[in-house]
Amino acid sequence: MNPDKSDISKKNIKWHEISIDRRKLEKMHGHKGMVLWFTGLSGSGKSTLANALNEALHLRGISTYVLDGDNIRHGLCKDLGFSDSDREENIRRIGEVANLFMNAGIVAITAFVSPFKVDRDKVRSIIGNNDFVEIYCAANLSVCEKRDTKGLYKKARLGEIKEFTGISSPYEIPENPEITIDTGNIGLKDSVQEIINYLDKRFDIEK
Repeated sequence: MNPDKSDISKKNIKWHEISIDRRKLEKMHGHKGMVLWFTGLSGSGKSTLANALNEALHLRGISTYVLDGDNIRHGLCKDLGFSDSDREENIRRIGEVANLFMNAGIVAITAFVSPFKVDRDKVRSIIGNNDFVEIYCAANLSVCEKRDTKGLYKKARLGEIKEFTGISSPYEIPENPEITIDTGNIGLKDSVQEIINYLDKRFDIEK
């Protein structure tokens, strides 16, 4: 029997330690690296809030990078669809990329529907509880449908889009997110400030 090629390749892979490590990079940036993981239904305000938070942190001199769901599917995950297995792989890849940014001393801000608890938990295990902040954008379905500028919910209800979260595919509400923002009722400025207050208290990012 021929050996599995993946087994052969794994035997030839070695982890290389890097002299300029996370600790040194965080010292250079002047703050710790972390992952801020926005989750919620399409239209719940994830991308808008992530971008506004990014701007606020940038003004403080915090090194950040935003990983947005739509943008990632133009490149890194353009080969994936929206089946459960593809959604799982999409989130796994993002978790690994966010981990790389974090280890570079950067605050990685992600905005993904990430509908399944098991996938979000896997990302948390990759990042670690000490560096992972789950932010649930808790706008309800009716609010999200009213905000639907791309007409996705309408297409989903007509059956033109299969496996659409909130309509034909479930969204599993986070059980214990670090932060919950009622983006259906709280304005953008106040939402950003609520997150910054949490980060200041937990991570001392005041600069």
